[in-house]
Amino acid sequence: MKYIEIDEELYRFIASKTERIGESASDILRRLLNLSVEDVDISLPIDISQPSLESAPVQNREHVFNQAKIAVEKVISEQKIPSQHKTLDENSLSTEVIDFDSIVNQHLLSQQKGAVGRFMYLLSSLETVVGSDFDKVLNIQGKGRLYFACSKQALLASSKSSNPKEIATSGFWVTTNNNTAKKQNILTEVLEHLGCDSEKAKMIAEHI
Repeated sequence: MKYIEIDEELYRFIASKTERIGESASDILRRLLNLSVEDVDISLPIDISQPSLESAPVQNREHVFNQAKIAVEKVISEQKIPSQHKTLDENSLSTEVIDFDSIVNQHLLSQQKGAVGRFMYLLSSLETVVGSDFDKVLNIQGKGRLYFACSKQALLASSKSSNPKEIATSGFWVTTNNNTAKKQNILTEVLEHLGCDSEKAKMIAEHI
């Protein structure tokens, strides 16, 4: 197949004679010249002009584009809505199914050293169960002193005798120089802040 260069005016003339979508410039000229198009070599270069496509009115091209855009946006919005509902449902479910009893493991509790060890073990187990909600412990404070903080220094600043210890590797610290009864009260309050029933919270705290 041979290729020739034509000026803009001639090209527009050829394009204006398009009768079907996909009709090439060669097909248009052969039709205008009453030549057969059945046995023509159809080998094409990588990039070739298609007058029938390029001559489509701008308004039509814009209409097709806008229709496609609307369709895509509709699909995306329909996919987002179920996803959001799923997230809300999962969040609600996670709040309802927290098994506070699971933080009590009698075998592991028996291996802890004294009330401090059992107190730290129960807090650590609780942090594992509730995850990010554990930061609510920061709201639990005594009169003029902190019980929980995000650093050892913060607890020492509140009370030099607080004997702060980190709750496993959670990044949360707790004061441990209180007597056993006070530790039980603190743990009970923690459990209640995290949604545990008051009676169950007291029963769990009694394991300290």
